[in-house]
Amino acid sequence: MSDSSHHLHGKTVLNALVPLGRNLRQAIPDVYEAYSQLGKAAMADGDLDRKTKELIALAIGVVEHCDGCIASHSHGAARAGASRQEVAEAIGVTFQMHGGPATVYGARAYDAFCEFADALEAGDRS
Repeated sequence: MSDSSHHLHGKTVLNALVPLGRNLRQAIPDVYEAYSQLGKAAMADGDLDRKTKELIALAIGVVEHCDGCIASHSHGAARAGASRQEVAEAIGVTFQMHGGPATVYGARAYDAFCEFADALEAGDRS
């Protein structure tokens, strides 16, 4: 298990974004509600299960260099039951598709996932 005191890409990112998002949500609540409904529909189990969809979203976050996406979908992948190996392999595809920058953001994504997986394994369901 990793030492969660060294993580800078998981809960730290989410905690920094929450108040910012809350402020913007107050200004455009209908837009946020529509986006929330889109997310629920996109992530609902279908022919692809939620875990697979979270892995896809995490890989897109890596390619887009989006730390908030990485944190959110690392958390989602952990909660959906993804293994460290499944996450590592999904990140490996980003290397092929996006090259060197994916090695940086992929490492961040793996670190964030491990933080959330460690917390779940320790009984923290948040």
